[in-house]
Amino acid sequence: MQKILITGGSGLVGQRITDLLEKKGYQVAWLSRSNQSGRKSFLWNVEKQEIDQEAMEWADAVIHLAGTGVAEKRWTPERKKLILESRTQSTLLLYSAIEKSAKRPNTFISASAVGFYGFNTGTALVDETSPAGTDFLANVVVAWENEVKKMEHLQLRTVLLRIGIVLDADGGALREMLKLPVAAPLGSGDQWMSWIHIEDLARMFVFALEKTTLQGIYNAVAPNPATNQQITQEAASAKGKAYLGIGVPGFVLNLVLGEMAAMVLGGNRVSCQKIQKAGFQFEFYDLTAALKDIFRN
Repeated sequence: MQKILITGGSGLVGQRITDLLEKKGYQVAWLSRSNQSGRKSFLWNVEKQEIDQEAMEWADAVIHLAGTGVAEKRWTPERKKLILESRTQSTLLLYSAIEKSAKRPNTFISASAVGFYGFNTGTALVDETSPAGTDFLANVVVAWENEVKKMEHLQLRTVLLRIGIVLDADGGALREMLKLPVAAPLGSGDQWMSWIHIEDLARMFVFALEKTTLQGIYNAVAPNPATNQQITQEAASAKGKAYLGIGVPGFVLNLVLGEMAAMVLGGNRVSCQKIQKAGFQFEFYDLTAALKDIFRN
C-alpha cells in the first residue's frame, strides 16, 4: 500500500484528491502547520523552514499543493511577497527534507498554474511549449516551477500540472462569479477561460501518480475552453441565478481590484492535448454538463 504525503491537503483540491486516494486504498497524510483531527499529519512551518523529517521517511510520493491564494486579497507588496514565497520556500523546504532523508519518496507531483503563460494570450491556443508571460503571476509560476524541477536532481520522477480555472460549487472562481444577486461577465466577457471540473483535476493528480512513465509539465484544463461570458451565463443558469448580459466595466474592476484586475480581464486558451495523448480521459468535456453536475451535487 503506497503512502502519499500531501501539502495543502485541507484545501478544496487537496480534500478531493485525499478522498479519491483513500477510496483506492492509499494511505494519505497531510503536511500541516497544526495536527489535523482524525487525519494522519506531519508538522511543518514554511516561514521558519521547519519540517518533521519523519514525513519524508514515511512517504512513497509527495503531492505538493500548498500556496497562498492569489485572488483572495488585494495585491499589496506584502501580499505579492507572500504569494511568491509560499510557493518557492515551501518547495525549497521539501527539497531540503528529501535531500536529507535516508529513504526518499520516488515521485513528486506539484501543482502549477496556467498563469505561466501570462495574463492575456488572446485567442491563440497555447501549449506546454509556449513561452512564459512577463507579468507578476507568470513570474511567480516560473520561479515556482524552477524550484520544483530541482527535485529531478534527487532522482525523483517529477510532474507539474499547470492548473486552469477550477470549477467547484464550494469555492474558487464560481463562488466569486455568483456571489452577487445578479451574475454579470467581467469586462467585455470575450476573454477566454480554460476551466477544469474539480473531479477531473483530482483524477488527473491520481493519474500522474499512477502512470509512472509520466514526467514533466502538463496543462490541467478541460478540452473546451469558454469565454468569461459563456461561463458566467451558464453558471448562473445552472445555479438558478439572474444573469445580466452587460459586463462589469474594466475601469470599475481596476478601481476595486487594482493590479489583480488584469487577471480577470485577460484570458488564455490552453491546450490539454499532451495529457490526453498520455492517456488521461476527461469525464467532463462539456461546460454545460460540468456545471450541471457541480450544482446538482
